[in-house]
Amino acid sequence: MKAFSNYEETKTYVERPMLPVGAYPIIIKVAEEKTYPTKDGSDFSRFEISFDICDGEFKDFFADDYRAQTQEDKKWKGVLRQYLPKDDGSEKDEWTKRSFKTLITAIEESNAKFHWDWDEKKLKGLKVACLFRNEEWEYEGKTGWKAQPFKFISMEQFTKGEYKVPKDKPLANKPAPAEFQEISNLTDEDLPF
Repeated sequence: MKAFSNYEETKTYVERPMLPVGAYPIIIKVAEEKTYPTKDGSDFSRFEISFDICDGEFKDFFADDYRAQTQEDKKWKGVLRQYLPKDDGSEKDEWTKRSFKTLITAIEESNAKFHWDWDEKKLKGLKVACLFRNEEWEYEGKTGWKAQPFKFISMEQFTKGEYKVPKDKPLANKPAPAEFQEISNLTDEDLPF
């Protein structure tokens, strides 16, 4: 085999630790409203709250993950994304409003001196708890599962254990698995070696 260039300098693949599903105490790093275009030319807005775990076994999990990334376009993975209402009176819009108020209420209940006044910059440094659920992902033909931020809960709910881990979220429109031969039916002639 011919040696390839930069072998000695090439970094090995290091598997990053996985965050288990559950609830964690977090500190908000930044909160901002972002608007994205849709395929039909309209747009939608989301409230994106970047945070890190602030206590326990997984303290600084997302900062450590960010530092460990070696690609040029590093991404902060500790982000809760909350769709914002369009104020159009639809049933979906009312659900989005309730979801947003639930998020803000969890932050208010976790920070006695804080009251939401529509200035998202004031969320920086506040603590709350975040509930994570397993979500299935797909990228370039590969799939897997990862704990993702699901919703904020109050620190009191977290401390008392008054929460349920949500059900796993599989990929939407996932093709049905192919039929496989039962292993018990295989003979030595069926094996590739």
